[in-house]
Amino acid sequence: MSDDDMKAAGSAPTGKTANLLPSTRRSLPIAMLRGRETVMGPYRRMLAKIGVTEQQWRVLRVLDERGMMDPKEIAEAACLLNPSLTRIMQLLDKKGLISRKGHPDDRRRVQVNITDEGRKLLVSAQSESVEISERLRERVGQEKLDALLDMLVELTETDLD
Repeated sequence: MSDDDMKAAGSAPTGKTANLLPSTRRSLPIAMLRGRETVMGPYRRMLAKIGVTEQQWRVLRVLDERGMMDPKEIAEAACLLNPSLTRIMQLLDKKGLISRKGHPDDRRRVQVNITDEGRKLLVSAQSESVEISERLRERVGQEKLDALLDMLVELTETDLD
């Protein structure tokens, strides 16, 4: 994009990095954060009604989908750091939404599973979650949504280091 094009688009370079970095309106990390916040707003309101955080929700969804798991696997699948997961599991256990038991082959390890109460919680929010997804699909279209999901999956499988 030329300087004239950027000025016309309201993103004329002005700072010290103006010639090196894209405008913040065209920055992938910033755009992804904006998109995340837009998408997550309605979900956060839904989760507040049922008394769980988005991180707790992700743990419950992963366990419901995959069954009993090791905490390290849960952290990876739910996009959480291990120390955060430890705190989240304590809260979910206290609420009766997950259960933990010793690993049959290694007493130092633990296995985690969703409880019937945890599944009931997911079911209680299912219809509102589907409604939110439908509104998003109506707003952007199924084709664009599928393309975005495909690109994000591809991006997560790319090593940028």
